[in-house]
Order: sequence, then C-alpha cells, then structure tokens
Amino acid sequence: MAKRRRRETSGDEIRGDEWMATFSDTITLLLTFFILLYSFSTVDQKKWQSIATSLQSVLTGQESQGIMENTAPVKTTENNIEIKSNTDEIYEKAKKFIEENKLGASVEIKEDERGVILQLRDSILFESGKADVLPESKSLLDKLGNLIKTVPNNIIVEGHTDNVPINTYKFQSNWDLSASRAVNVVKFFIDQESINAGRFTASGFGEYRPIVDNSTAENRAKNRRVNILIVAIEKEKK
Repeated sequence: MAKRRRRETSGDEIRGDEWMATFSDTITLLLTFFILLYSFSTVDQKKWQSIATSLQSVLTGQESQGIMENTAPVKTTENNIEIKSNTDEIYEKAKKFIEENKLGASVEIKEDERGVILQLRDSILFESGKADVLPESKSLLDKLGNLIKTVPNNIIVEGHTDNVPINTYKFQSNWDLSASRAVNVVKFFIDQESINAGRFTASGFGEYRPIVDNSTAENRAKNRRVNILIVAIEKEKK
C-alpha cells in the first residue's frame, strides 16, 4: 500500500507569534517619538551622548539608565537670549529726579520685581473719602508727569485704602474709592500732561493690599496711598 504523504503545513496557518512584529514596531515608534520631543529642547553634548548610549542599549538589549538620568537641567531663556530689566536704571533716574525737585517729603520711591514704584500718601492728592484730585497737588503730579515723559515704560496707577468701610452715594465700597482715585490720576496725566493714554493702566485694590496692619491710625494712613508703578522693560543683555 502506498505510503501516505504527510500533509504539508498551510502557509497561512497562525503560528501565534505574529504580535511580536507589531509590538516591536510600536516600541520603535514610541522611542523615536520620545527622542524627537527631547531634541526640541536645548541640550548639550553630554545629553546627546546620553541619548546615543541609551538608544544603543535598547537596540542591543542591554540595560541602561534612562535618557534623562544623570543630566543636569539647563537654564535657558526664550530664543537663547539672556534678558534683564531696566529697573535699576529707572530707579536711579527717578531717585535723582526726586532729589533734584525736592519731592522726597511727598514721594517715596521703591523697587520690586515689577519695576519702580512712586508711592504717594492719599492725603496729598485727595480729601478723605473723595477721589477728586486736589488743586494744590496738581503741581506735584505735573512734575511726576515730566518724569514719566522721559521713560518709555508703561505705567500702572494703583489706588489703595485702609480697611475702614465706606458707603456713600458715590462710593459703595473701598473698591470703588480706590479705583476712582487711580482713574483720576491717570486722567490727569493724559489730559493735563498729554501723555499717550495707551501707556496707562488704572487699578483699584481697596483695603486688600496693605503694607502694614490696620491696627492703628498711623498704620491706616500708610495704607491709604496711590502707587505710580513704572513697569520694568525686559531687554536683551549684551
């Protein structure tokens, strides 16, 4: 009797290991995507060496540290341009201006991360509970307007009060009073000094940004103030 031939295995028979190809492709794509994202950041020679080492380890099946391990963070600025503000320059200019014009008794100059602050007590500019600029204070604002004209910076005028409540027909809260005072100072610079209105912002903070506690009359007087903030300009550091 003829010997039966063993049935040949069909070419399309499922072997059970086809998923390995898809899995390998997925891992390769993920690794490529990760490296692409990482390349968008600013890296140095050591980081690129770390990438190459890790990639080689993955392809050869060896263990290795992650791409980001043992690499120190690099402090960069946008477009790799180191920048600084002109706060110190403006501060010295404003300080000299105040000294030359003998405004030290009326204006306190301060400096913070936002820029240079010219701080005025509210009693110099306004009557208690009112927001109209006093006629006798206009000469002071006129001089400060001359200072503002000499700098290109934007200006923020901030109104601040103490925590004593106010509720009048015109001002229902300290928010209203502080905002109106800031607006009226801005209007003076625009209308009387002809300074570009686009440079100004008016803000009212009410009693919510005190510089000291409101426990005494003296402290409350310090909190009632108007700040003229000369906003710092960032520029390329040469």
